Amino acid sequence: MITYTRFYFVLFFCLTSILGFAQSTNSTKKEAKELLKQAGQSFLQLDSKKSLDFAQKALILATKNNDDLLASKAYNLIGLNFEEFSDYKKAIEYYNKGLVLANKVDNDTVKGWLNNNLGNVYCYRKIDFQKGIKHYKEGLKYSIQHKDEYEIMFSKLNIGSAYFAVEDFSNGIQYFNDVKDYVDKNGDIESKISLNSNFGLYYNSLNNNKKAEEYYLKAVNYCEQNDVELIKSNASDVYNDISNFYYKIKNFEKAHFYLLKHDELQDKIYNEERLNDVKVGGLQIEHDEINREIDKIKKEKEIQQEKLQANRVFVILLGVIFFILLLLLLSLIRNNKFKAKANSDLKEANRELLIAKEKAEEASQLKTQFISTISHELRTPLYGVVGITDIILDEHKELKNSPHLKSLKFSANYLLSLVNDILKVYKIEENQVVLEDMVFNIQDELTVIKDSLHFLAIKNNNQIFIEVDNSIPEVLVGDKIRLSQIFINLMSNSLKFTENGKVVVKANLVETIGTKCYLKFQVTDNGIGIAKEDQNKVFEKFVQVYRKEDDYQGTGLGLTIVKKLVELFNGTIQLESEEGIGTTITFTLPLDSDVSKAKSIVNNFDVDLSVRREYKILVVEDNKINQVVTKKLLENNHFKCEIVDDGYAALELVSKIDFDAILMDINMPIINGFETSKLIRQKGITIPIIAVTAFDKQDIEEKIIDAQIDEVIVKPFESHKLFETIKRLVDK
Repeated sequence: MITYTRFYFVLFFCLTSILGFAQSTNSTKKEAKELLKQAGQSFLQLDSKKSLDFAQKALILATKNNDDLLASKAYNLIGLNFEEFSDYKKAIEYYNKGLVLANKVDNDTVKGWLNNNLGNVYCYRKIDFQKGIKHYKEGLKYSIQHKDEYEIMFSKLNIGSAYFAVEDFSNGIQYFNDVKDYVDKNGDIESKISLNSNFGLYYNSLNNNKKAEEYYLKAVNYCEQNDVELIKSNASDVYNDISNFYYKIKNFEKAHFYLLKHDELQDKIYNEERLNDVKVGGLQIEHDEINREIDKIKKEKEIQQEKLQANRVFVILLGVIFFILLLLLLSLIRNNKFKAKANSDLKEANRELLIAKEKAEEASQLKTQFISTISHELRTPLYGVVGITDIILDEHKELKNSPHLKSLKFSANYLLSLVNDILKVYKIEENQVVLEDMVFNIQDELTVIKDSLHFLAIKNNNQIFIEVDNSIPEVLVGDKIRLSQIFINLMSNSLKFTENGKVVVKANLVETIGTKCYLKFQVTDNGIGIAKEDQNKVFEKFVQVYRKEDDYQGTGLGLTIVKKLVELFNGTIQLESEEGIGTTITFTLPLDSDVSKAKSIVNNFDVDLSVRREYKILVVEDNKINQVVTKKLLENNHFKCEIVDDGYAALELVSKIDFDAILMDINMPIINGFETSKLIRQKGITIPIIAVTAFDKQDIEEKIIDAQIDEVIVKPFESHKLFETIKRLVDK
């Protein structure tokens, strides 16, 4: 008969864990733990009477103390005693009770013990091998979770033994091979007895009698070294197995010898007195279990009575609440009469508000349409200015470093940005203006601005001085166009209100945090100054402070835009002025100096103008100047193009010639760009259509999607953006 490794060793872990609670101040817990320790020691010596007595007392204390963990350990010990002395049903019952409590407190260690012991009952007692193996594997899972090699070893020995019992040697042997080295080096006598006896059984099944005898005799040798009473039951099984082996190979003398040793040990272990002790102990425990159930029922009855009493109170409270609600209902009926009149008044007020709202929305719509129209009408000629400037630079390389041409281009770009901000000042206030990352050098930018304001300076016989801190990094990343707007507004103001004087622009590095440089800028003049009472007004919209002379012109938005732009940069601005002495405006901005980021931006904006193949572009544009500008830009960069004045001409031409892309103006007579694009798509033509328009992209976004237009470029634009967009869409 096959021997199994029972999970008796868990007692040692139980005892060890008990000692870990020595710091507890609860004497009842300490007493229960000590009783469990004694119950475990008694069980190891097969003194079941004492073991059950100690376990029962520990269970009573644990139950009174509501300690589910200690109670689950007590049930485990009680189950072990019943299992050892053949009352398997009761053993299973107590193991399951312990498992319920272990699951309740979610103690994986005790769950592992109980699952393995349930596996022992089902397999060792030949009740249900499949169920036993399932419990063994559940126990193994907990052992692996805790990385406890000792528990893993015994779990695998048990699983292998269970497979051998049903003669499934191919599945079982792998578990023994897994733990063989560990058992040989670190195993105790019990594990060595199990391993060697099972290897004996394995080789016996293969009819390898030499190997089988070798392993059986190793197991016998370990049995004779054992002095623990509990493990003697394993020795009894080994004597029986080796006796059967010798009988099989017809060595009857040795078979008889080991059979006698088996019978002698069985009689010693499972004598009548011990069996009676277990039965008596079991009856007492059963009696206590019944009493506990009765107490439980009594407690539940008391809880039900308390709930009944609470329900009575609830009914009374419900009556009181009902009475209060009735009073409230009467009050509401009375108030409704007053509310009816108030509602009538509110409806009339809402009707008037609705009319006012519709008028406000109509005014807002008119405002939006006005801004959109003015924006379009201003951007269209600006496209010509910017475009012709780029054409001059492309065709006359000798003018590349001309300060006048640089000033012209800078002023055109600045004018575009200024027009956008003035016409959309409400968008600035609503934070709809987004700063862009550009790479620039602060010294170069200030020099360009100085040159562009040269004529304004000499008008009033002024001089402009620029002082830049050498510690400022050469390369900065930020929106240089918006920054230029700030300087031009401030410097223009200073030049207008200063005569025969000077304007000093200073840039200093305040501090560096990571790649962020905090720069302090100052624009100082020795002009007429601003009165104290007017200094708080200068940043307000449409405010022009009176300064001796009454011929100064302007929109009154300059400093308002400056303040808004500084805030967009997350900066701060302040003004100091004294009449007759001059004005200083100081603002501090954080700018990035990350070199890798600057390189990335430069790489992204560097357009490869070497065209690998010939691009043929159709330009649909009604404005003659814009036709010239667009054609020059394209042809100077090796693009071929055809130009038509309206949408119908474009429809006729795309039916005859294959183009790579179409540049489509939106605001055209006869038929606009949206309708033209729709008709092109209806012809099945899928080439990229790029809207080149003076409208804001966000104002026409829905129509762009509806017309299946691929991209939008707002006039005026940087030429490299146009080329990059064409190549990206055509070559994708």
